[in-house]
Amino acid sequence: QVKLVESGGGLVQPGGSLRLSCAASGISFSTYTMGWYRQAPGKQRELVVSISSGGGTTALNSVKGRFTISRDNAKNTVYLQMNSLKPEDTAVYYCNRAGGAPFPDWGRGTQVTVSS
Repeated sequence: QVKLVESGGGLVQPGGSLRLSCAASGISFSTYTMGWYRQAPGKQRELVVSISSGGGTTALNSVKGRFTISRDNAKNTVYLQMNSLKPEDTAVYYCNRAGGAPFPDWGRGTQVTVSS
């Protein structure tokens, strides 16, 4: 059974930084492209950044240069370093598979709120 546990969210002022973590279990983690998704109130969930098994990354234009995804296959963990945060980054952030159908069992996510 796939289990995804996100952590690291919080309240931060505009321009601040946060580092999110996602621990995965029940999968051959190193073989999957993984991504960070977010869902803002009243909006659909969107894929923000992804990292392939080989380390190649993609990112939405709106977060390029500010967000960095990384992974530690030994720890079955994917990270999201978020810098220069903006109010429009406020959302619940989730990790899941990217580059293919997401795993059906989403984690609870972690809330990121950017506000002064």
